[in-house]
Amino acid sequence: MKAKAFAIGEMIKEERKVANLTQEDLAKKIGAKKSFISRIENGHSDIQLSTLYRLIEVGLNRRVSLVIQ
Repeated sequence: MKAKAFAIGEMIKEERKVANLTQEDLAKKIGAKKSFISRIENGHSDIQLSTLYRLIEVGLNRRVSLVIQ
């Protein structure tokens, strides 16, 4: 599970950089603290599905696509 949290965090970090946002910018867009974004990006925080959607769709202006294999 830790590896999956890390992978999600890395994906968010990469998309944040592509969007030219700092952790502070992203945090402000979703109404969170910079430390929260940092913990997610470093795989040190569990994230609720609703928060993940808000981060990606509101914060990063991307769409979420979920695939179950």
